Amino acid sequence: MTTSTTRSVFMGPRLRRLRRDLGLTQADMAADLEISAPYVALLERNQRPVTADMLLRLARTYKIDLTDLAGDGGVDHTARMQSILKEPMFSDIDIPSLEISDIATSFPGMTEAFLRLYTAYREEQLALADRRAPALAGLASPADTEGFDASDPVAEVRRFLAARRNNFADIDDAAERLSDAAGGPNGFVERLKNRHDLRVRHMPPDVMLGSVRRLDLHRRQLLLEDSLDTASLHFQLAQQLAYLEMDNEMSAALAAGHFTTKNAEQLARRALGGYAAAALIMPYSAFAKAVDARRYDLEALARQFGASFEQTAHRITTLQRPGQEKIPFFLIRVDPAGNISKLLDGAGFPFAKHGGACPLWSVHGVFRTPRQIVTQWLELPDGQRFFSIARTVTAGGGAYGAMRVERAIAIGCAAEHAGQLIYTQNGAGPSAEAPTPIGVACRVCHRPKCAARSALPIGRELLPDDFRRLSVPFGFSSD
Repeated sequence: MTTSTTRSVFMGPRLRRLRRDLGLTQADMAADLEISAPYVALLERNQRPVTADMLLRLARTYKIDLTDLAGDGGVDHTARMQSILKEPMFSDIDIPSLEISDIATSFPGMTEAFLRLYTAYREEQLALADRRAPALAGLASPADTEGFDASDPVAEVRRFLAARRNNFADIDDAAERLSDAAGGPNGFVERLKNRHDLRVRHMPPDVMLGSVRRLDLHRRQLLLEDSLDTASLHFQLAQQLAYLEMDNEMSAALAAGHFTTKNAEQLARRALGGYAAAALIMPYSAFAKAVDARRYDLEALARQFGASFEQTAHRITTLQRPGQEKIPFFLIRVDPAGNISKLLDGAGFPFAKHGGACPLWSVHGVFRTPRQIVTQWLELPDGQRFFSIARTVTAGGGAYGAMRVERAIAIGCAAEHAGQLIYTQNGAGPSAEAPTPIGVACRVCHRPKCAARSALPIGRELLPDDFRRLSVPFGFSSD
């Protein structure tokens, strides 16, 4: 006697979408599949399972790929919903995981609507915080903040990234497939040649005229400055591949941003191009596995993947794929003057929206110890603690006489995650019992005994120094 096992799945919404995409009525589909119209209706309402035999019949009849038809069972939507429903605003609602999975699988349209609505809500909250910041800091009246940052493309892109936790799962998925097909960074040149008929040429700076990468479609060649180091070379190759082969994924992410200015959209596309390049060099699954094995050792990870320290630090901030989240990190990049040129917050660090950061933070002092990692425990006035890892990085300067730009970057996480990092193992680094007391910025920091203070806190009255001069720059009442 022959036995067989029939696997049943419920996929009513997907079946209904397929039928409508094909322009068929339920009666039409029933006739094609040699079943009854009421049975099609039951399948679409998830009142009957779609068996393996029915899946094969659908695939043969309509000449579609079986995996496309079956889909992922809502796995991605389920993971994204579970991640969002962990937010504090939903903490009082008991939603079993099975219910979330059922909703994502049975009602993909409603699930997508919920996800879009939540993302739009996050963007609006971040925009509102930006608009309120000057008034809350006493730098402007509420009326003055109307439309504040409305035309600031950098602020708009930062909100776009923050609302999505600096993670784009579709780009990660596409990058993993492309990286596998190319054979990793060492295969990028061959991929460009075989797939796009592009020859890679390395040219001196005087020929590149200020560019490090230029695509010459007329001559079918990709020109790269010949002074690029290996990490930068791989990054430029990866970014060009991303623009050529991952445009659909990047365009979809951009469309979801609804940018108000062309500059913001262009900056966001550049950010996504960089994201895709890093995802090609450091594919999500392999990199996430290595992060656990190396305990977030940035220098070891950089060597393993042939990336720079900054590229590796940036990639670590993106490991928030729903269902596969790692430690959430923030990243900041500053120059010796304190100007912030990159800011990614995935760890809830209260960065100042305007003005400089706290001078007691080691990110401003690592210029004295170039290329050395400096770790630091930080404590904010409200008691929040973070662990910071800072180091200098160099941009440019690939040849004698070329301009070099020195910057410092710091990444950090909330104190409760620091125990998972190699930098806190076996007594490494400073003690958690002696954190450095820092503020967000001098104007909103009310620590009275700070010799590094550069401004009087908002709302505090300066004490006269007629009879007593304090050792701190600004003496003010503590009540």
